[in-house]
Amino acid sequence: MSRSGSIRKVFPGGNTSQGFYSFYDQIIDASASKVFILKGGPGVGKSTLITNVAEKMLQRGYDVEYHCCSSDNQSYDGLVIPDLQVAIIDGTSPHIFDPRHPGAVDEIVNLGIFWSEEKLVEAKKEIIQLTKEVRHLFMRCYGCLAQAKLLKDEIKSYYVVSSSLDYPALSKTALQLIREILDFERPLTAQKTRHLFASAITPQGPTHHLPTLFDSLEKRYIITGPMGTGKGTIVNKIYTAAVNLGYRIEAFNCALEPDKIEHLIFPEISVGIITSSTPHTYQPQPDDRVINTGKLLNWISLEKYESDLAEASRRFDSTLQRGIEFLSRTKARRDELERYYSLNMDFEALNSFRDKLVERIEILAEKKRRTSSTPSGS
Repeated sequence: MSRSGSIRKVFPGGNTSQGFYSFYDQIIDASASKVFILKGGPGVGKSTLITNVAEKMLQRGYDVEYHCCSSDNQSYDGLVIPDLQVAIIDGTSPHIFDPRHPGAVDEIVNLGIFWSEEKLVEAKKEIIQLTKEVRHLFMRCYGCLAQAKLLKDEIKSYYVVSSSLDYPALSKTALQLIREILDFERPLTAQKTRHLFASAITPQGPTHHLPTLFDSLEKRYIITGPMGTGKGTIVNKIYTAAVNLGYRIEAFNCALEPDKIEHLIFPEISVGIITSSTPHTYQPQPDDRVINTGKLLNWISLEKYESDLAEASRRFDSTLQRGIEFLSRTKARRDELERYYSLNMDFEALNSFRDKLVERIEILAEKKRRTSSTPSGS
C-alpha cells in the first residue's frame, strides 16, 4: 500500500446520566481475525501502545478506527484495523471486554509484567487512597449528569404541555425522509447494527468527532433545532424503518442519554443522519439537506412557559458544567495515580513488545493479502 490510511474516531464508552455506559462489545464483531486485550493498571502505556501501532499501520496505508477515552481526551481505549479485522482493546476496569474466543482469536496481553511490583507495593497506601478518591469523584459526576437529564426532561415537558410542537408535521417529515433515503424494494436481509458514541462528556467538556465519521459520506441529512423539539423522534423513526428493511447500520447514541440514538450511518449507501445541536454541531457541506425542527414550533403557545424554560435551561447548563468539573478533578487524581505506575515501568521492554506486536499484525496483513490475491478455485 502506498497511500496513507484514513482515520475515524469514536467513543466505545461514556460518562452518562446512567453512570459509565459501555459499548465495548461493539468495538469489533465476532468475525474478528485477532483481538489483543490489554490488561494492566493506569499509566502502564496502554494508550501509547495503541497510538504507536495505529501510526505504523496508517503509514502502511491501512485505515484505522480510534476508540477514544471519554475520561481523558488525549488517550485511546482501543484500535480497530477494519481491513484486517484486527483490534487492540484496553480491557481494564471499567471498560471490561471479555474474550469471545480465548486463544483462537482473543489474546490477553498482561502489561503488568513490565512494572516493578516491589516499588508499587511501597506506594500501596497512596495508590489505594487515590483509587478511592477517583471512584468517589466519578460518582459525584454521574450524580450531576443524572440531574442534568431530569432537567432536560423538564425542558421537553414544556413543549408537550403547551402543544407547541406540530407532531403530525414531525411524523410527516420523518416519513418523507424514510422514503427518500431507504429502498423499500431491496431484498430483505438480517443485518447487524453497531452502537457506539460519536461524542462524549469529558474532563475538557463535551467532545465529538463527527467530521471523521461523516465528512467522507456521499450524502448527509442534518437535523437541527432546539432541545426537545423532536430531533430524536425523526432519527428513531428512520432507524426503526432501516432495521425492518435489513440495512446495515452504525448507530451513535447520546452521550447524556445513552438509550437514545442521535446519529446514523448506512455504509451500504454512504448516507449519514446527523443530529446537529449544541454541544455537537456539524457544519453543513454544500449538498447537505438540513431539517430544522424549530420550524415546527408555535412559539406563541410557548410564551407562558418562557421563564420556566429559561430557568430549566440555566440549571441544565450549570448542572452539566458541575458534572464536568467533577470529571476534571477525577482526571487530575487519575493523573497522580498513573504517575506511580509510569515511574515504575520498564518502557524499553514495553517498546520492544510493541514492535513485535506490529510485526505480528503485519504477518496477519500479509496472509490476508496472499489469500485475497489467490484466484478462486485455484
